[in-house]
Amino acid sequence: MPQGRILLLTLVAMIAFAGNSLLCRVALKLDQIDAASFSSIRIISGALVLWLIVRIRGGHHISAGNWPSALVLFSYMASFSFAYISLPVATGALVLFGAAQATMIGYGLWTGEHLKIGQVVGLIIAFGGLLILLAPGISAPPLYGSILMLWAGASWGIYCLLGKFAGDPILVTAGNFRRAGYFALGMSAALLPWASIDRPGFWCAFSSGALASGLGYVIWYAALRGLKVTSAATAQLSVPVIAALGGIALLGEPVSLRLFIASTATLGGIAWAILDI
Repeated sequence: MPQGRILLLTLVAMIAFAGNSLLCRVALKLDQIDAASFSSIRIISGALVLWLIVRIRGGHHISAGNWPSALVLFSYMASFSFAYISLPVATGALVLFGAAQATMIGYGLWTGEHLKIGQVVGLIIAFGGLLILLAPGISAPPLYGSILMLWAGASWGIYCLLGKFAGDPILVTAGNFRRAGYFALGMSAALLPWASIDRPGFWCAFSSGALASGLGYVIWYAALRGLKVTSAATAQLSVPVIAALGGIALLGEPVSLRLFIASTATLGGIAWAILDI
């Protein structure tokens, strides 16, 4: 694959991933939809798009994926939505990314992987950045939303680990989205008395599922074919930055000194650990 095409696909995928944070926060902040309905519409629309892509490819996804992965995928998406009721876009994306990376790195250590000195230094800096962000204070993000986003990040990290050797990523993702739809419908049914959806909210959730999630994952898997592991991991460092810029442009969210320091430390530390500078 030509290098230019790889870079373009990577950029589009990162914008799509950041778009999930923006679409969710916009819809919830403006009370256009409730968090449970946003999650359900996102999952179901993502499942439909992935089903269409699998059908066009001539495949069949019914038997692909598994229930544990689907449950973890649902856990990520539901926690993600409820967290963005109170969290700003940039803060949510940073906590999500940091928690996901911490989960995957922690698993590697638990299974016997050994870190070099440079990687240890990078991780200490990264976790220090998260502690700066989440420590109590006037500009600290809401505790409840932060805990939910930490859980969402951990769930996403676990989902990535479960799918590492699961076969065709598009087939597996399509199957997991289909199964996660059942969990989402159950949640929406249980919370039906609190449901609230208007047209802009529906289209934000649909776009998040069909475009930013469904098509976004397919584009990312295509880009991964031409990327090294370290390059792929480093590229994801751009997601919180893109989300922050979107939050500033679309929602007028401020960038505090605390967020700037925490972002620089967290993203820089993770980059250090990945690249082992």
